Amino acid sequence: MPFLYEKEKASPEKTGLEPNDQQQFTQEKQIESKNAPTPHIQASSFWPKIYRRFGFTKAYNFWLFLIFSTGMLFFTLARLKYLDLDGAFARGVSPGDWYYYRRGWYRWGIAIHLFCILPVGLLMPWQFVPKLRNRYMPLHRFAGYTIFLLTTIGNVGALMIMRRSFGGGIDSQSAVVVLATITEIGIAMAWYNIHKLQIDQHRAWMIRTMFYLGAIVSTRIVMPIAVLTMTWVNSYYSVMTCDQMRFIFSQNTDWSKAKPRGELERLYPQCAMQNGTNQGWVAVKANFEFGKPEGIGAAFDMTFGMGLWLCTFLHVIGVEIYLALTPVEAERLRRISYKRQLDAGLENPGSAGTTIQGWGDAPEWTPPGQKTSTGS
Repeated sequence: MPFLYEKEKASPEKTGLEPNDQQQFTQEKQIESKNAPTPHIQASSFWPKIYRRFGFTKAYNFWLFLIFSTGMLFFTLARLKYLDLDGAFARGVSPGDWYYYRRGWYRWGIAIHLFCILPVGLLMPWQFVPKLRNRYMPLHRFAGYTIFLLTTIGNVGALMIMRRSFGGGIDSQSAVVVLATITEIGIAMAWYNIHKLQIDQHRAWMIRTMFYLGAIVSTRIVMPIAVLTMTWVNSYYSVMTCDQMRFIFSQNTDWSKAKPRGELERLYPQCAMQNGTNQGWVAVKANFEFGKPEGIGAAFDMTFGMGLWLCTFLHVIGVEIYLALTPVEAERLRRISYKRQLDAGLENPGSAGTTIQGWGDAPEWTPPGQKTSTGS
């Protein structure tokens, strides 16, 4: 097989050289061929072998999968320890949250959320590996139904705890509601389209759903940056109850050791009186400093809602850009959908699912080999 850098062999007639000069010309070409950038040739043939081994036909698809899927996978693996609610989770959760999560309604909510969403994070990336999907289609379908069920239940758990999660501010609650809603819409649309054998739309909605779910991973990147910025500014405050603060000061966590008795009253004199200032509420400076858990908790409470809104917006826009840049793959899958829908006897083959022709005024999609019908 000729390499990229191989050229047509030169002859005296084609080069226009005299026969006496041809020998020198040939020697120069041999030197050039020896100095050709062969490492680039080897690299250009090496990477296709890597991503094609996983079933990918385009390099950019493989790199996007590697970045986003492995990010979700490693994030989930790092959070598996939090399934131990009374151990690792109680020590590592944002200071102040365990005060609510430790019992009752909110304990049930966080348990439901973690025990459902973490398995989704482990299963979802493998759904996008073409070789696994094509070779083990029954397993792919089973994992898909499992993801659908666990995502729905996990979203219920998230809605149960949103009032107290990271302070439970209106910004946090609204962001959780929006994220839960769009993930449910996305996964329901994916299920409906595969039920209708509309593979192109199933692909689009599953990619959307994965990107939506990935917003929480990006939020964990944005939050530390925002917290450090707030600490540098050193003028942001949140509020906590004295009872919550007393609980924080009594706990040994990953953020700090338990404080000696009387430390809370010394730092926050309002809490020394029953029904003190603002009926037991105190202002806490948001400050990421180990040993001051109340400041760390306040900083996380103030940045979670902002981070989740920002990352949800970026992920929604980003996934639509990706889908708009891959129309060839969508068209290929639509042609496959047309054939399968035709064989299954479905109405309107090629557009049996939630295609744009059924929602807007897009031109009628024409199957391969057929002429577009024109109105009178």
